Amino acid sequence: MAKAVFTTKVVPGYKDLPESRYHFPRTYLNQVRQAVGDHIVYYEPRRSSIDLSSFGGRQSYFGVARVTGVIEDQQLPGHFYALIDDYLDFDQPVPFSQGEAYYESALRKADGSTNKGAFGRAVRIIPDTEFDLILKAGFAPVLTESPALQQDAAVGWSEPTTPYERPIVEMTVSRPFRERSFMHNVRAAYANRCAMTGLRLINGGGRPEVQAAHIQPVASKGPDSVRNGIALSGTVHWMFDRGLISIGDDYKILVAENHVPEDAVRLLNQSGTIHLPNNGAFHPNAQYLKFHRDRVFKG
Repeated sequence: MAKAVFTTKVVPGYKDLPESRYHFPRTYLNQVRQAVGDHIVYYEPRRSSIDLSSFGGRQSYFGVARVTGVIEDQQLPGHFYALIDDYLDFDQPVPFSQGEAYYESALRKADGSTNKGAFGRAVRIIPDTEFDLILKAGFAPVLTESPALQQDAAVGWSEPTTPYERPIVEMTVSRPFRERSFMHNVRAAYANRCAMTGLRLINGGGRPEVQAAHIQPVASKGPDSVRNGIALSGTVHWMFDRGLISIGDDYKILVAENHVPEDAVRLLNQSGTIHLPNNGAFHPNAQYLKFHRDRVFKG
């Protein structure tokens, strides 16, 4: 097993869904097979689509996941899917370099310039030490929320002076850690505003009251991804989880007839649609919305 970097674009040229599958050509089959059973980080390049003139990509690492297997694409010869589990968005994107320092040492030439040949490879094996540094940087906001984790959260380019009490990659698969990170990311994407009521309530301690709801429930294998999340106030979250309301592919709010009192309906946006994140990459994914309508919604 080996850890790796998987490159995927904002508008993928292949049939990617980072939370569940990564589509790739035979060129990278050996490297992807090495990663089966281990963890990978996703990297978003500068190009935002397969169009060579496109730009807008963050040039940053943006999430972590685990590779569970590889299957052949039955529709496109010479192509495969890496099967993905345990996906989690970073709490902040991590640029591939900061000044002269590179998270992946293989991307830096001896003269300090970028190794474009290595950078051009969509799948790259990465040492555990470099992988851990990327995770520490990506999850720093949530790690530093807890005093007990502050020592583990220090981001730097050298080895820590004391051993970790728990490896960072193990933290990312623990339920409490994932819940904190998911909440942080969904709240940030929706600017602490309920998507269905527009309310933005901050308590006396300065913390937002809005909650982070999974669209496809965790109990039904829904990922801890912002694309599978929506920011909701407490009452609306309760209604959403019980299938009293849902969301159409056009982001229209759906209400189960004869299940929701008129007083509750009046809480919802008068526009009839949800408020969306400013960043289109964080909009609810159609696959998860369909799951909620088909399996949870009582309409």
